[in-house]
Amino acid sequence: LQKILILLHVTTCAVVGKTLMILFPNAMKRYILKQGEKSRMNENPKFSYENWGPTFFSFKYLLFVLKVKWKRLEDEAYEGHSAPNTPVVAFNGEVRHLLDFMQDNRPLILNFGSCT
Repeated sequence: LQKILILLHVTTCAVVGKTLMILFPNAMKRYILKQGEKSRMNENPKFSYENWGPTFFSFKYLLFVLKVKWKRLEDEAYEGHSAPNTPVVAFNGEVRHLLDFMQDNRPLILNFGSCT
């Protein structure tokens, strides 16, 4: 059900955004560039609006946003439910998943700390 709601929300945003880009291209360009100021992406001279702006609200954009939002659903933890199987990086740099470290029915203990 959550994936369907996300699909509807993202699709609606993409359709509305694409429509506004067609009807009001200059206003949408200003709006997108204004949003880019928050992340300081506009400060990179090699990162011009003409290269990436038209990709906003495209089908590829829609698929990417869906993938990210659906992946975030898997990473949410709820009390009393199974732990999410999030990706982790082992000491050797290998990307594994949290539940790869489980052994039989032994509890898995995560220790978060700092070496500084």
